[in-house]
Amino acid sequence: MTLPAHAPVGAPSPWVIRFAHLMAPGCAVLDVACGSGRHARWLATQGFAVTAVDRDAAAMHGLHGLAEVVQADLEAAPWPFAGRRFGGAVVTNYLWRALMPDLLASLGEGGVLLYETFAVGNETVGKPSRADFLLRTGELLASTRGLRVVAFEDGFLPGPERFVQRIAAVREDAGLEMPRRYPLAAGAA
Repeated sequence: MTLPAHAPVGAPSPWVIRFAHLMAPGCAVLDVACGSGRHARWLATQGFAVTAVDRDAAAMHGLHGLAEVVQADLEAAPWPFAGRRFGGAVVTNYLWRALMPDLLASLGEGGVLLYETFAVGNETVGKPSRADFLLRTGELLASTRGLRVVAFEDGFLPGPERFVQRIAAVREDAGLEMPRRYPLAAGAA
């Protein structure tokens, strides 16, 4: 099956690849604003049960059979996953601030949030450049309060030039007495 020309599939984010090992093997993972599904495809090949959501049905066309495909306008309609829990959620290159409470509520105990999007400063190197689409300093950390932050970065990345914030965070089991050990890279010693 060929994807439409307007929906190219790129390589998954190195951030997602680096921290996907924090998610329980085979767990349900939500790919938010997935576009053509670069992360949904990669996560499916890693054995995760992927749910991909985007408003553009044509972009998600090639995901049928690899993931549960949900067409929804996350900015104008109710959260389509109310009452569902996921072992992981991936969000890249997308920011709709009003969505964060629903997204966090969808993480089950032990659920992992991998989030990476544009930040203030990006307006100096390209698009997006509107403040509505750029995280303010420390905003991603503040919006994930209550999760255990395993890794966080805020800064400039080359090739393509962009300013980003990214986080890997876990909803810990409320009954855990000792902190769980989270290796920073798969197979790290």
